[in-house]
Amino acid sequence: MNAQNLGKLVLIIGIILVVFGLVLMYIKKVPLIGRLPGDIIIRKENFTFYFPITSSIIISLIISLIVYLLKRR
Repeated sequence: MNAQNLGKLVLIIGIILVVFGLVLMYIKKVPLIGRLPGDIIIRKENFTFYFPITSSIIISLIISLIVYLLKRR
């Protein structure tokens, strides 16, 4: 791997980290993430269990599509 390819790789990783950071900052403002049908929420008196399976699948599909489009170049 030469220096030019390594530079591109570091730049892409940096952009991904910035996007991921922005997503983490504004995730509460996204209306549907975490409230989709299929997301599991169990509430008891002093216990809440939350497993966002549908949201996780959708996010995984979006990330897979982005990676596929970037690798296709």
